[in-house]
Amino acid sequence: MAGEEFGSPKRKLVIQLVLSAGFLILIGRLYQLQYIYGEQYGRQSEENSIRTVVKVPVRGYVYDRNGLLLVDNRPSYTVMVTPIDFHAKNLPLLAQILEMPEEMVVEKINRGKKYSQFAPTRVKRDIDFRTLSLLEEHKDRLAGVEVQMESKRFYPTPARMAHLIGYAKEISDGQLEKLGEYYQPGDIVGSTGIEAKYEHFLRGDKGFDYISQNARGQIIGTFNNGKNDVPPKDGLDMHLALDVKVQALAESLLAGRAGAVVAIDPSNGGIIALASKPDYDLATFSGVTPSDIWKGMTSDPAKPLFNRATLTRYPPGSTYKMLLAIAALENGIIDEHYRIQCRGAFPYGNRVFKDLHVHGSTDVIESIQRSCNVFYYQLMLKVGFDEWTKYGRAFGFGKVTNVDILEESAGLLPSTEFFNRVYGKGKWTQGYLVSLGIGQGEMGVTPLQMANYAAMLANKGHYHQPHAVNYVYNKWTKQTDTVAHEQHRIEISDRTWNIVREGMRRCVMEPGGTGSIVRIAGVQVAGKTGTAQNPHGKDHAWFIGFAPFDNPKIAICVLVENGGYGAVAAGPIAGMCMEQYLYGELIRFKKNAPVIAQAPKPEFLE
Repeated sequence: MAGEEFGSPKRKLVIQLVLSAGFLILIGRLYQLQYIYGEQYGRQSEENSIRTVVKVPVRGYVYDRNGLLLVDNRPSYTVMVTPIDFHAKNLPLLAQILEMPEEMVVEKINRGKKYSQFAPTRVKRDIDFRTLSLLEEHKDRLAGVEVQMESKRFYPTPARMAHLIGYAKEISDGQLEKLGEYYQPGDIVGSTGIEAKYEHFLRGDKGFDYISQNARGQIIGTFNNGKNDVPPKDGLDMHLALDVKVQALAESLLAGRAGAVVAIDPSNGGIIALASKPDYDLATFSGVTPSDIWKGMTSDPAKPLFNRATLTRYPPGSTYKMLLAIAALENGIIDEHYRIQCRGAFPYGNRVFKDLHVHGSTDVIESIQRSCNVFYYQLMLKVGFDEWTKYGRAFGFGKVTNVDILEESAGLLPSTEFFNRVYGKGKWTQGYLVSLGIGQGEMGVTPLQMANYAAMLANKGHYHQPHAVNYVYNKWTKQTDTVAHEQHRIEISDRTWNIVREGMRRCVMEPGGTGSIVRIAGVQVAGKTGTAQNPHGKDHAWFIGFAPFDNPKIAICVLVENGGYGAVAAGPIAGMCMEQYLYGELIRFKKNAPVIAQAPKPEFLE
């Protein structure tokens, strides 16, 4: 009876149901582990058995137009800590050796741990020999601590090139989120200049060494005899349009001043020199930048981090007169025979707009040569605001050039719409326009825009986007890739170009010209001086120009803040920089230098 009750159909059914339910649970769990969480647990298992060691590639080199090395790499030693292997009891010793607060060491380790506790994270870069020796001495007490050789930037030339080359620094948390999976905490990333613009090319591709380890994280040896290791690929090399000798000269001539020099190749837009002063030493950012030095630079009233070549917004003064002359000539408002009588001032409304001299009877060529303000006060009213703005836009003012060093201001090109917005429609008069005729008033430009303007005057309206990099060299494929740049042409008649360019030539080469100090022995130079009023202090000095006149090889802009007259402060800098580029040296200080040549009268004026 009892046996029958134990083996009753009801009991059998219950046991079968329990066993079936258990079996279904096991099948479901197996499915979950295999198909739902299989990839996740597989990665964790692999991570526990194989450790990946990242090999950082050497950053690409940078050369000037003549193949001279501008940016090199030097070996640097970095302290790495693998979080899972490091014991907290050794923290005081490590912090003492590295001369870092314990909290900072913990912060660095925890930052790396967020990404992987098995991957080494950088704790301190660019350690000295003493620190390296102490780490080696206490190696047995510092499990998980290793020293890895990396590279840091080195600058072997006398030129600083701070605002052109830019610097690379340790990646921030914000950049980590923005730039993608390639980067890890402690990686170096380009932050300014071409280091930032061409980061993808310069950084190279990381390599990976795979190391086997046991469940406790202890290293057993290489995985699969290193057959799966991936060697790093060094970054690509940048070849610039820069002439490092012109760059170094420009920087030296600006020493002790605030200002900028930008020189451009008119045939292609390549930047021959881009100097901004005050500046800083790029070596400061190579390796570790002490916090007190960084704070000092950011709080310095001279603003050494500010790129005056591309970010300033000053009125261009008389250097802008050629643009108004072009607008008037192209619209048939004047021709080369049109003359005005300059008495040293122009009364308009209840104001008197002054000139520096009484020029007497003056035509358009002479107005450029002798920088007659009265000519352009009157001409601005004849041309009109809208046409003036139209031609300004055609020459690239009021917008960025998209130069490949990233930081750039669009400047300010006033328009009717702008005046209506600022002053109110119907609340401003023609008197507001008079000063614009001589490059004063509300307008603002950058030296880069002005150098580009000079290049377009040199090549008769051919626009080539300014650029620092000529081409990228891939040392793995042995190929060069030229960087594409925007090009177009302003449709202006040859006669207009000839008239305006002749005025610029006479400004430098003929008696009575305001730019005679810019002359270069044996070369015909064209240019224009400018003195921009500054309500906050001494006037700013400008010069733009190009040379040689008939076959321009270099166009230049010089700005000296609070320099006074353009002819005095900016002109000599421009002349010497152009001479250095054309001759490969400064010949004006040598004995028996060539005599300055005078050009014959142009045929179109005969």
